[in-house]
Amino acid sequence: MLTLSRVTKQYGNVTVLREIDLAVPKGRVTVVIGASGCGKSTLIRLANGLILPDRGTVEFMGAQITAATALALRRHMGYVIQEGGLFPHLTGRGNVALMPRRLGWSSTRIDARILELADLVRLSKKTLDRYPSQLSGGERQRVALMRALMLDPEILLLDEPLGALDPLIRYDLQTDLKTLFTSLRKTVLMVTHDLGEAGYFGDEIVLLREGAIEQRGPMAALIGTPATDYVARFVQAQRGLVDSLS
Repeated sequence: MLTLSRVTKQYGNVTVLREIDLAVPKGRVTVVIGASGCGKSTLIRLANGLILPDRGTVEFMGAQITAATALALRRHMGYVIQEGGLFPHLTGRGNVALMPRRLGWSSTRIDARILELADLVRLSKKTLDRYPSQLSGGERQRVALMRALMLDPEILLLDEPLGALDPLIRYDLQTDLKTLFTSLRKTVLMVTHDLGEAGYFGDEIVLLREGAIEQRGPMAALIGTPATDYVARFVQAQRGLVDSLS
């Protein structure tokens, strides 16, 4: 579904990602984790063509993402960032309907899809008539998820989507997201700094260190057979997860 081949990205003299090879398989959840500044958000921005690599290639559904193709390919992707990234001057409904209106969808089709998605993410219809400033953090993320799903994308790209939420709200939304991933069978590439969250969602975990992949595989492999001392220390730093899985 999505392939990064020998991808390197630099900002000035700083190399943020180095020789990344990563294939995101169809219908699976791939979670990228790592310490702050390791290149997680840069990787996901490369995946949807918001930025382009300095070296290497990014391909989506067999087509290379370039300056010329990025916009068209991005319409097949759903993208959710921390705190939702909603437009403050639009209601929740207006945010969700923005792209299909630009693409010429009829009002009837838009309304039907919004009702379908509101049920899917467990959001009341009246909530959609409020502005982002009138919504809770969890409600904003549910609206952002509806917006990401509106065009029925081939892949969901989630950049720390739950990082700014209170623990109880985060727990509820984690549960609903897990159910949604299972029911829709979407391909998902997710970024988080939380190892427990990665283990909850991920079929495959990709641990980055200073812009390179340190280890990838199922969570059990990172915990049971860490490839390097760094992986072992990263896992041990979150003892609660290790204790719960041992």
